[in-house]
Amino acid sequence: MQIEISAAKRAAQGTGASRRLRRAGRVPGILYGGAEPPLTIELDHNELYLKARREAFHASIITMTLDGQKLQVLLRAINMHPFKAQVQHVDFQRVHADQKVHIKVPLHFVNAEVSPAVKDAGAVINHVLNEIDVSCLPADLPGFIEVDLSQITVARSIHVKDLAFPKGVEPVLHRGENPVVASAALPKAVLAEEEEAAAAAEVVPASQVPAAKQQPERPEAAAPEKPEKPEKPARGEKAEKADKK
Repeated sequence: MQIEISAAKRAAQGTGASRRLRRAGRVPGILYGGAEPPLTIELDHNELYLKARREAFHASIITMTLDGQKLQVLLRAINMHPFKAQVQHVDFQRVHADQKVHIKVPLHFVNAEVSPAVKDAGAVINHVLNEIDVSCLPADLPGFIEVDLSQITVARSIHVKDLAFPKGVEPVLHRGENPVVASAALPKAVLAEEEEAAAAAEVVPASQVPAAKQQPERPEAAAPEKPEKPEKPARGEKAEKADKK
């Protein structure tokens, strides 16, 4: 799919000139790369804004028509207004057919619903990466990299080196690096149920314990008897004792 956009050379520069361009419905930008010097450009805001909403615009070779000349470029940066739907500035890079480009490409995740992690274990898939750095010639640049999740399990994550890259496309990795792309994790509710089931399985009824391992019940110690208090003599008995004395 070919993407095209129109641009024009921009003579006026500076903050004031950029504000006037934006008020006129134009976007200031810059074109750099290759053997030629950087060039300040301007583009129609509405055309740029609508095309920038498409994912392919950010990871494809774009044909730019600049003052009647067609150039192959890549979108390198786009600055948006903090709260308005307005493009503030844009950067493009020239590309050449015989020189490799280094660019971030989006990842598309498929077949999660038929994976053992989701279908059998009820796990949730975590997208650790949503884009990946690749290096390739402009003609080999893919619009996206597909991530097949059909074999993912709770115990096994998918890494960058597990992905199938198109011919001529290589991931940009540091030595020994192999980052995780996607993983599967059980929801907290499922984990709680499994922990309860495991705890219940550890409790063994006494009837299933061998007699040799059962501890005899200890009889409860009887409470010590309290000594009986001597009965107090009645008044008559006291009187008789007094008379005898």
